[in-house]
Amino acid sequence: MKAIRYVLIAIVALVVLAAAAIAIAMAVIDPNDYKPQIKKVVEENTNLDLILEGDIGWSFIPLGLELNDVEATLDGERLVALKQLVAQVDFWSLIAMSPQVDTFVLDGLDARLSINKKGEGNWTRIMPEPAGGDAKKDKEDVASNTEEAPTKDTEGEQDGEALNFNVENVQIINAQVHYSDQRDGQTVTLENFTVSASNITLGSEFPLEIGFRVETSKPQFEVDGNIDVRLAANEALNDFAVSGLEAVFKMNGEPFGGKSVTAKLGGSAKANLENETATLSDFTASLANLTLNTNLDVKGFGDKPTLKGNLAINEFSLKDLLENMGQPAVETSDEDVLQAIAFSTNIGGPAGKPALSELVIKLDDTTFKGSGSYSLDNGGIVFDLQGDKLNADRYLPPKVESENVSAEEAESNAPAQTAGSGPESDLLPLDTLRSLLFDIDFGLGELIVSNLTINEIKASTTASKGLVKVDEFSGKLYEGSFGANVEIDARTDTPKWTVNSDVTNVQTLPLLADLAEVTMLAGGANLKVNATTSGNRISLLTENADGQISFNLAKGEFRKMNLTHMACQGIALVNQDKLTTDNWGDATPFDDMHGVVDINGNILDNTDLTASMAGMKLEGNGTVDMKQTLVDYELGLRIVGNIHRDNACRVTEYVEDVVIPVECRGDFAADAAGLCSFDGSRFRDTLKTIASNAAKKKAKKEVDKAKSKAEEKVRKKLEEKLGKDGGDKVKDALKGLFQ
Repeated sequence: MKAIRYVLIAIVALVVLAAAAIAIAMAVIDPNDYKPQIKKVVEENTNLDLILEGDIGWSFIPLGLELNDVEATLDGERLVALKQLVAQVDFWSLIAMSPQVDTFVLDGLDARLSINKKGEGNWTRIMPEPAGGDAKKDKEDVASNTEEAPTKDTEGEQDGEALNFNVENVQIINAQVHYSDQRDGQTVTLENFTVSASNITLGSEFPLEIGFRVETSKPQFEVDGNIDVRLAANEALNDFAVSGLEAVFKMNGEPFGGKSVTAKLGGSAKANLENETATLSDFTASLANLTLNTNLDVKGFGDKPTLKGNLAINEFSLKDLLENMGQPAVETSDEDVLQAIAFSTNIGGPAGKPALSELVIKLDDTTFKGSGSYSLDNGGIVFDLQGDKLNADRYLPPKVESENVSAEEAESNAPAQTAGSGPESDLLPLDTLRSLLFDIDFGLGELIVSNLTINEIKASTTASKGLVKVDEFSGKLYEGSFGANVEIDARTDTPKWTVNSDVTNVQTLPLLADLAEVTMLAGGANLKVNATTSGNRISLLTENADGQISFNLAKGEFRKMNLTHMACQGIALVNQDKLTTDNWGDATPFDDMHGVVDINGNILDNTDLTASMAGMKLEGNGTVDMKQTLVDYELGLRIVGNIHRDNACRVTEYVEDVVIPVECRGDFAADAAGLCSFDGSRFRDTLKTIASNAAKKKAKKEVDKAKSKAEEKVRKKLEEKLGKDGGDKVKDALKGLFQ
């Protein structure tokens, strides 16, 4: 026992003697005397020039080192400078194998980093280039160390114990870093960088404060940031926690039009690397007047994570957001739109397939609800979104007031606008389309677009490997309905389009009036469209269009066009009379109009147009050039009965079944109402027909008259010879003879 006691006393004595020796050495030896040797070592082993203008100090309890006014230059230019460095470690904690940093202070750090025009960073020149043999040896050493490292790390993981690490106080004060790139003139400055933390102990929570200012030159941008947070990490460094986060970033510069914008972050977070779990609790992120809130749990950091939580964007005004961020305003025809936008959803779904449920999107007075999911395996998207009502016209740019623009100004502006329009661009991003995999259902109770009101819209779209199908697109439109399906085959560089559509009893008058302010046609329209085309530009799609449109309009009328008046003009000429009616009205009713239109590129060819009207039958054919917006129709009004009470328009035996010609020609986009008129040039052929009919009728009358006279003469002679008793037999015989 005495031996053990003496051994312990000896060990303690050695420790005391060692500590005393260190203390005496620190008290006797002045480290400033070794400045020349320190500078020499640095300059011999690096390309740096070390300047030690301040004092070097050290202390025993706590064990520490202090440097003041240190600078390192490279090629005569400052690389890094330091006003003060203080590092103090509790001496007794080292002996206990539980190191505890008492104080660490870094004050006035100034680093200058730059890249020259060749793309070389100045920091790459700190170490001298090794000789050829040394370089080869260094590479071999690095390779050898790399091979051995995993074994050592593995052993440390298996046999080592967690380090009990403690830091009493850490401060970084007034640090700054200057970065410049001569290749593009970009400069970045980090200044006023401060860090303050205390009582840093693994396994316990500690406070952290960070402040900084960053400025860039291209674009000119500044951000002042302040972060207050409490952090925690376990001794194994695989479990982390963040709480009480309050981060504020004040930004301004060119990206914000010179305005100041504030962004904020707040909330708590946890992450466990061993269990592969993470949690965001009451996390908020805001930018100007836009605020996002979320609570989210993540399980699995690999290819198939599982998500559970919720996400919401509070109601905000997009116009105010753009104004606050110094961005150009969105001009809309209705100034009250884009003022109330919100988003919320629950997040869930199985592993590798995050899903949205109870999704709500609010756009002013429109609300969409639905659900969706995304597959991480193949990128497949499934989405279902249903809305109540949307007036899209409110979101269109306002109409340009052109009343005060003269014709000369409009003509002078036209070439510039055409030149500025540039080449025609592709409609579909083919590579992107081929990579898409989705199944989307969309519905909307009411949609107003281009002044059209469409109700009960349903759309179902799928895409896979470049084949896009609109299996259903239907709705109700102006007392009727429509349905369509479209297929786009984008698997080749020239996509193919197939369109089939049915329109039932859509009232054309309000439709055309709302769509194009055209009121020339009324009636319930029934259409069947079957068309194909190919291409990826509007011009190609119209040029390559091929198909057929069959149409029927029941119980309608031509408005701002009186075909009866045009027919009566021709009839009056035939009757060599003058019309006396002053008010003919501005419409022509019809019972039925139908026909078939062949689609041949930009040309629509209609060869069998017919319509039934009071006392007339409309017949004709013609073409419509959609590219030139030109119509060219030759119509005929066949007279089949009385058409008007005006005496000059009386239908005589010479006029009946005659065709009164009408022509419709011109730009239907410019003057739809003035397209049709009486065709005087073709009326000459009508007059010939009328004259021929009149001659035939007159000849028939003369023949009938001659027959009647001959019959009467023969009858009288026979009666004289046969007597009156044979009169009846004579009449019958003569009738058969002359017939």
